[in-house]
Amino acid sequence: MQIFGKLIAGSIGFYSGHIPGLILGLVVGHIFDRSLQKTDDPFTGSAPQRGVMQAVFFQATFLVMGKIAKADGRVSEQELQSARQVMKQMGLNETQRLEAMKLFSEGKSSQYDIGEILIDLRDAVGNRSTLTTIFLEIQLQTAYADGQLSQNERIVIQKICQFLNINKLQFEFINQRIFAQQQFNQSRQRYRNQNHQRTNYHTDAQLLDKAYASLGVTKNAGDAEVKKAYRRLMSQHHPDKLVAKGLPKEMMQIAKEKTQEIQTAYEMVKKSRKK
Repeated sequence: MQIFGKLIAGSIGFYSGHIPGLILGLVVGHIFDRSLQKTDDPFTGSAPQRGVMQAVFFQATFLVMGKIAKADGRVSEQELQSARQVMKQMGLNETQRLEAMKLFSEGKSSQYDIGEILIDLRDAVGNRSTLTTIFLEIQLQTAYADGQLSQNERIVIQKICQFLNINKLQFEFINQRIFAQQQFNQSRQRYRNQNHQRTNYHTDAQLLDKAYASLGVTKNAGDAEVKKAYRRLMSQHHPDKLVAKGLPKEMMQIAKEKTQEIQTAYEMVKKSRKK
């Protein structure tokens, strides 16, 4: 909290005009302190700081994605498609796409150690835990591209958590939610492919369980708890908030799609509860 301006201006005001001067000085000092806070806000950071953060996040995303994709010895078509999908969502131009592919290939190398880029990411992110969360979510989506999290992939994920200070409880919560979200999306896609009318869409018990799990709650949770979980996830994945914290603007579409997925799951849960 900035109080330097209030102390100086208040003291000057008091000695020059006693109580009225003190009040005026405090007002002026408060305005000064607010201006300092806006230019040196640890939450958003300066424009150069955000630029560094965005560059590091971009590099880390595709370097680590390559490492996860090659963790089992070969990169599957599903994992390649997952990486391409992220690039597509980001709307990369040709130069950026080639850079992302280069980073992905570098990360695949057995000689490449992701520790250094994870340290850079941790230092750049600081205490912005929502950024580390969305970074982990992106990597988990790549790992689950083939439907499961292998032991070798889990080792890489654990290394990510270690460097980014994500504890085991936090990891398990995020992991279970992302796995459920993947299954929920796949099940919805099958419904769209098989039944355009989706007559059974909102009555499928297994799909409903996945919707609950993707929100991080169970079907036994009360309405207030479900709503709280929904609002927390929407806040954590709000595109504008994430970009303000340093998420590359190119990744805004990824954040938007995440909020849409959360919204879809919540709407399904709400409809089932009304019935």
